[in-house]
Amino acid sequence: MADLFDTGAPAPEPQQGHRPLADRLRPKSLGDVIGQEQVLGREAPLGVMLTAGSLGSLIFWGPPGVGKTTIARLLADETDLHFIQISAIFSGVAELKKVFQEATHRRRNGQGTLLFVDEIHRFNKAQQDGFLPFMEDGTILLVGATTENPSFELNAALLSRSQVLVLTRLALSDLERLAQRAEREMGRPLPLDGPAREALLEMADGDGRALLNLIEQIAAWKLTGKLGPEGLASRLMRRAAKYDKSGDEHYNLISALHKSVRGSDPDAALYWLARMLTGGEDPRYLARRIARMAVEDIGLADTHAHRVCLDAWETYERLGSPEGELALGQAVTYLALAPKSNAGYVAFKAAMREAKKTGSEPPPKHILNAPTKLMKEQGYGSGYAYDHDAEDGFSGQNYFPETMKRPILYQPVERGFERELKKRLDYFTKLRLRRE
Repeated sequence: MADLFDTGAPAPEPQQGHRPLADRLRPKSLGDVIGQEQVLGREAPLGVMLTAGSLGSLIFWGPPGVGKTTIARLLADETDLHFIQISAIFSGVAELKKVFQEATHRRRNGQGTLLFVDEIHRFNKAQQDGFLPFMEDGTILLVGATTENPSFELNAALLSRSQVLVLTRLALSDLERLAQRAEREMGRPLPLDGPAREALLEMADGDGRALLNLIEQIAAWKLTGKLGPEGLASRLMRRAAKYDKSGDEHYNLISALHKSVRGSDPDAALYWLARMLTGGEDPRYLARRIARMAVEDIGLADTHAHRVCLDAWETYERLGSPEGELALGQAVTYLALAPKSNAGYVAFKAAMREAKKTGSEPPPKHILNAPTKLMKEQGYGSGYAYDHDAEDGFSGQNYFPETMKRPILYQPVERGFERELKKRLDYFTKLRLRRE
């Protein structure tokens, strides 16, 4: 796998046969790795472990092409451990058993084993449990790699015996260093002008391996002049943005959209909506979530907001993609600029808590209907005051269970239409106190 390289590293000697650029530029030491200072720096987790000579089992969590495999291989070199690499996609119980047997034999001969497991989250619970005894007795030092959130995909027992290190997508400055390293290896600069070079780095989308593959394609064109952004775009397809509709990116982006709406930022909200749509998200899912935002974060501060969302949803159902997606964008813009209140949402959750706490408490008898003589004799409906006959159309009677202390659930804010609702609520509260 391709990874990241320090621009000062010497170019390797050429070998017979074609070797991909990514393989030729593979780092020879941890000091050659570009990026990931938060993991590899002197005071970062791996730097501290290596300095202390106490490397433990690790889980590398990060996107593709940021150096997980190469860092694991270099860790084995740094610690004189035998390096074994397997993939959870292609390995089963039989192969795991063989790996453990060989590691046990190696340990008896005084040689430790660093077992690198790519896509470790694809192993099931039983397979993950199989690593534990060999980790505990020192037969293997496990380094797992995953693109998925370990908190959800890995067993608690495995996580408790490992340290999770987060590797991040490469910054544009990191990718530029990698491009310069590639140019030195090839012995010539890329035939791109400045804007085209920037576009190339953006195409890689933080993935070092993807960048080297793109550079290798460009080098094969044998151009004499320099391409601009348009010429580059016509020859190279832009790499699809990383987006897993059932994984972390799905939840990260919908969270970003929701919080941008809540934060009254229409530009950010539109951006995250567009990111999800271009990533292939189902617009109907977005329509549902946008309607939820109206209920949860705007509520009664703007009673029209929910209607805007439902109309946008219906518009999408009638027009489909891509025309109907414009209606979703307009709904998101409206929500971002609408007055915000979660008072109704908070009140509903509080009411649910009260309902669970009070169990089967019956309503007070005076608000129960009494269609039979027996029910009237039991006091059903006795003392009920018909609000329309009361002064101001408000009786002020108690409608909670008789044994329940009256709670305060709905507390409207001084924003949007809820400002008017707060005036009404305060008015009725004063009348109720006056008539108790």
